[in-house]
Amino acid sequence: MAENSVESVFSGLRRFPDVEAPNLQAWDATDKLLLETAAGLLGPDSCVAVVGDRYGALTLAALAAFGVRQVKVHQDLITGERALRTNAAALGVVAGFDQLPLGAALFDGADVVLLQLPKTLAELEEVADAVARYAAPHAILLAGGRIKHMSLGMNAVLQRHFNNVQPQLARQKSRILIARDPKPVTGPAPFPVADRNSEIDLTVCARGAVFAGTKLDIGTRFLLRYLPDMPSAGNVVDLGCGTGILAAMYARSHPESKVTATDQSAAAVDSARATSEANGLAGRITVLQDDAMASLPDGSAGLILLNPPFHLGASVHAGAGIKMFRAAGRVLAPGGELWTVYNSHLQYLPALERFVGPTRVAGRNAKFTVAVSTGRAPHE
Repeated sequence: MAENSVESVFSGLRRFPDVEAPNLQAWDATDKLLLETAAGLLGPDSCVAVVGDRYGALTLAALAAFGVRQVKVHQDLITGERALRTNAAALGVVAGFDQLPLGAALFDGADVVLLQLPKTLAELEEVADAVARYAAPHAILLAGGRIKHMSLGMNAVLQRHFNNVQPQLARQKSRILIARDPKPVTGPAPFPVADRNSEIDLTVCARGAVFAGTKLDIGTRFLLRYLPDMPSAGNVVDLGCGTGILAAMYARSHPESKVTATDQSAAAVDSARATSEANGLAGRITVLQDDAMASLPDGSAGLILLNPPFHLGASVHAGAGIKMFRAAGRVLAPGGELWTVYNSHLQYLPALERFVGPTRVAGRNAKFTVAVSTGRAPHE
């Protein structure tokens, strides 16, 4: 392996347009260990697919350090897709990778698959099924993760789809699982799944990577208590929509409103679209993959609903929420309202006041706070 070349690739990576901070970097030890483990498999004639390449470390190192001619890559987050393109331009990599959805085109003919292990077993199930279903019969899957985030359940998932799964020795607090000999696949793809939630009388659809799956997460449940108190608005945004539960519930109770469900995650957008269709709401909900509403005009929303994440990848970090508050302050019309539910320990009230406008607490329980922020006029 051209160690210096890999290091030079890593040293040139940024997270932009994702949140950047001194304690956040664009690659981790798992990226490095995956590449070291794959060194003997990668070359000009390799057919390589990469999944979960957060900012392009695996894709760009495969191209620049190992001489792979073409890499097909799937990144769930639109910020990751844009970061890969930005980092490629900065490194002078002008061609050689295709960014594709999770599916047949991504894995067709692939003989080496590099995977940053996802956070959930459901997401790993979807990826493993797709590799076994679409990749070359002799494909080798190298799945890597930080040991503290790995579980024996991951081995079990891979063993359902591969005849040979070999955990490697841990290094630098990371571990690689090598899966060979994909099992033949029959029947339809298992995702998205759909479940009827009797509590809210809604069919919820979910891809493997979406937060909470088909379940109603407790933050959204608490925010839905206040649905009767939310104003009617012509244009409404469910920001960070996940499976689209908030968008669907609001659209169902306000048929006169135009609702946009938006998320940076491709899996979330696919899930929200399927949820809206399953409940007969497809004509009233627009589903959009976007980075914090960047494509929506200033002052265009009368109401924004938000259940922000408090993780950036595996790191607890308030930056994701702050980015969304800034975006809401821009997109919210003067006098419009942002309804936010968040873990009370994060103490977001000062940030909401600063970036959106006057903020009051509508409700609080043992874990969550629901805050209502009113949009300012442009020059206030």
